[in-house]
Amino acid sequence: MALGGGHGLHATLTALRRVTSQVTAVVTVADDGGSSGRLRRELGLLPPGDLRQAFAAFAAEDGGTLWAEVFQHRFGGDGALAGHAVGNLLLAGLFEVLGDPVAALDEASRLMGISGRVLPMSPEPLEIQGEVSGLDAENPEALRRIRGQVAVATTPGQVHRISLHPTAQADRPPRGCAEAIEAVLGADVVFLGPGSWFTSVLPHLLVPDLHDALVRTKATKVVILNLIPQPGETAGFSPEKHLDVLFEHAPDLRVDAVIADRDSVPSPARLRDAAGRLGARALLGAVADPVVTGRHDPDALAGCMRDALESHRGRS
Repeated sequence: MALGGGHGLHATLTALRRVTSQVTAVVTVADDGGSSGRLRRELGLLPPGDLRQAFAAFAAEDGGTLWAEVFQHRFGGDGALAGHAVGNLLLAGLFEVLGDPVAALDEASRLMGISGRVLPMSPEPLEIQGEVSGLDAENPEALRRIRGQVAVATTPGQVHRISLHPTAQADRPPRGCAEAIEAVLGADVVFLGPGSWFTSVLPHLLVPDLHDALVRTKATKVVILNLIPQPGETAGFSPEKHLDVLFEHAPDLRVDAVIADRDSVPSPARLRDAAGRLGARALLGAVADPVVTGRHDPDALAGCMRDALESHRGRS
């Protein structure tokens, strides 16, 4: 199974489907920008964009290239539909008609004829809050709290830490999706990342019962690192800094392997040390797309996934 959101999760699912057809995606639900943000604010539903990306990845790998293209298609023009993705509208309609996000997502899977399952990490829309420095010219070290996925992802400051809150009741912890928790506990392997580190990857660790499931599961746990730092939330981050931040947010989590692109790691020794603090072995391979900068090559990443699983079995 794979946890994440957006283009990062799409990359993981595309590669993972080359390894196995039995894949579950657990997807972040904190997006507040673009089409997803509009539907979330207007209808009070789960933001569908990251969920849509997962469906598109599954459809493409199952031979449903038309479905994948239609789901990702955005309306043009300047009317009410401008900027909305077809898949977002379809999922929003299913959410409203069925009243249960998990039932709606399972129905979408049946409609598209895909073999993978898509689940939200929480059954309720969530809000990310970030503690950021560098926003106060007179006191650059001062921490300010900013709210919302878009604000955190695009901040000109340095994100230090995030927290996660239900949109409707910010004074209580977010609830995990029961089916997602069950899937984590029953999984053979769990992949976390790549993707926007603070807004797509780390949020899964901040849902208390989902975090507990990730700590307790007997599954092999593998972290996949980004190829390049992302402008805004991880600008200037080294590969090992990504792992240090993960450890700061989930100090009880132990993982078995960390996959990174060898040409994207300036200091393999420092990365191995950071992976070791999580209990993991660092696996460096040529997993970057040779043509498109910042994108993983699905076949190469699938090969590294197999290596990570075989390596862990050998150590066990």
